[in-house]
Amino acid sequence: MRRLFPVTDQTDETSVREWGLGELADAYAYPPGGDPWMRANMVSTLDGAAQHDGRSQPISSDADMRIFGTLRGIADVVVVGAETVRQEGYRPSRARAAFAERRAAAGQTVAPAIAVVSASLDLDFSLPLFTSPLVPTLVVTGAAAPADRVAEAEKAGAVVVLAGEGAAVEPERVAPALAERGLTRLLTEGGPRLLGQFVAAGALDELCLTVSPMLTAGDAQRISWGSAVKVPTEFALASVLEEAGFLFTRYRRT
Repeated sequence: MRRLFPVTDQTDETSVREWGLGELADAYAYPPGGDPWMRANMVSTLDGAAQHDGRSQPISSDADMRIFGTLRGIADVVVVGAETVRQEGYRPSRARAAFAERRAAAGQTVAPAIAVVSASLDLDFSLPLFTSPLVPTLVVTGAAAPADRVAEAEKAGAVVVLAGEGAAVEPERVAPALAERGLTRLLTEGGPRLLGQFVAAGALDELCLTVSPMLTAGDAQRISWGSAVKVPTEFALASVLEEAGFLFTRYRRT
């Protein structure tokens, strides 16, 4: 377990420790072996809000965005729900020089693919996410998804991946379906509904949770939402980093 303490003294500028991208990539490296590994990256305030005014950006920070970029920089694919694509204005992932050598050595594409999970395929296929990505965007859906929307997705250049017998996606089948395409380092950025589905299905291997030193009150969603599990799933603390009052925790399923 990697613990990095004590917490820096925020009143002393000389004590502030900024984590470099190489250090973060090492700290968050995927387990060896090549088996599919589903990791989630989420942010939450001290009082449990995953969003403010419907978006995660207001409760984030520069350090959080560096870790966000690092986790993308070492992933094969970013798995995201259709609603999050619509709300957050998702764009194609970009190639970053800081991770180019590491990705090449690992046999990865120049940037991670984006995989959008959707049963209805109610998506705007004219967006750059579908029309001009560096790596073709994937749409993960069920075998009974609307045929006309599947055709629209493929016409736009998206790769359709089936992970369910009906129209809906079966969360436990997402990682195996993507692994069949050589995408084993999986990162999901939610939203809360999709993460809740992975949790309920026992399909989440790791949670990278940023604890934001903010209080928002209100009725914002938690980081995961949906049907409750019968027995809470236990995760073990793997590491903690701290910067500017934000805690960057990593938990793995026991």
